[in-house]
Amino acid sequence: MLLSFAQAQSFPSKPMRILVPGPAGSSPDIRARQIGTKLSAALGQPVIVENRPGGAGLIAAREAAKAAPDGHTMLLALINNAIGDVLKPDPCCRLNQELLPVSRFTMTPLVLVVHPSVQARTLIDYVQIAKQKQGGMTYASHGPGSISQLVGEWLKSETGTSILEVPYKAVNAELPDLIGGQVMTAFPVPQVIVSAVKSQKLRALAVLGPARINVLPEVPTVKESGLPGIEAMAWNGIFVPAGTPPSVIQVLHRELVKAYNSPEIKDQVTSTGSYVAADTPEEFAAFIRAENAKWAKVIKEAKISPD
Repeated sequence: MLLSFAQAQSFPSKPMRILVPGPAGSSPDIRARQIGTKLSAALGQPVIVENRPGGAGLIAAREAAKAAPDGHTMLLALINNAIGDVLKPDPCCRLNQELLPVSRFTMTPLVLVVHPSVQARTLIDYVQIAKQKQGGMTYASHGPGSISQLVGEWLKSETGTSILEVPYKAVNAELPDLIGGQVMTAFPVPQVIVSAVKSQKLRALAVLGPARINVLPEVPTVKESGLPGIEAMAWNGIFVPAGTPPSVIQVLHRELVKAYNSPEIKDQVTSTGSYVAADTPEEFAAFIRAENAKWAKVIKEAKISPD
C-alpha cells in the first residue's frame, strides 16, 4: 500500500503517451488529442498521441500491453478491440485482461440510413421491402468482423431477410456509393451523415441506440420502430497495461473524468451526436463484459468468421 501511494505521489514522472488505433485526423485521434491536452495541463507532463492504425485495433493494443505498467502509456481502445477479443482473441492484449480499463470516454449510436430510392419511411417498411426483394437489398460493411458487418447480419437474423453485404476497405469509404445509390443501406455514426440526411441525399430510418440523438431528433430508435433488441454503439475509452498500480489508475481516472466533462470537450462531443460516459474502472469493466457477450452471440448466430 505504501509503495502504491508513493507511486501515485510521484506519478507522472516523465512524458506520457496515448496509443490510438486510428490514423491522424480520424475521430479517435481527435478524441485522444482533446484529452491529452487536458491531462498534460493537469499532471504537468507532456502527453504525446501516437497513431498505430491497423489490425482492427490490435497493433495499438499489442504495443500498449507490452509497455511498462506504470501509467505512462495508455491505449484509447475502440469497439473494434472488444469485437476482436471475441472474434479472434489474441492473448497478448485482451481488454479486461492484459489491458485494464480506466474510464470510457464517448458513446455514439449508429444510424440505419438508406438511399432515397429505397421506398421506406420506417424501419418496418424497410424490413417488408427487404423481404419482398430477398437478396435484392444491399448493405455496406467495413469487412469481416467490423461492427457494420455484425449489425447487418444481426438485422438479417432478427428480421428473416436476406440483405447482401457489400464490403468496403475503410470506414466511411461507402458514403460516395451510398449517396450515389450503388449500395442501399449503411450503419454510419451520425456526424458523417447528418448533412446528407438534412439535404435529403440520404434517409435515416432508425437510431441503433437506447435514445434519440440531438443531431437527428426526428429519427426514432430501433425499439421505437418496433424492433427491440438491436443496439449498436461505437465507443472508446482509456486502458493501461495490466499491473499498473491501482493508485495510478485512480489518478488517471480522476483526471480523465475531469477532461471528459470539461465544457469545451463535452459540448463538442454532444454536437456530433455522441455523449460522454465517464464511468469508473469497475463500470467500464462490466460494460466490456456485456459487449463481449452481446457480440459473441451475434457472431455465433450469424456464423461470422474473422477472415
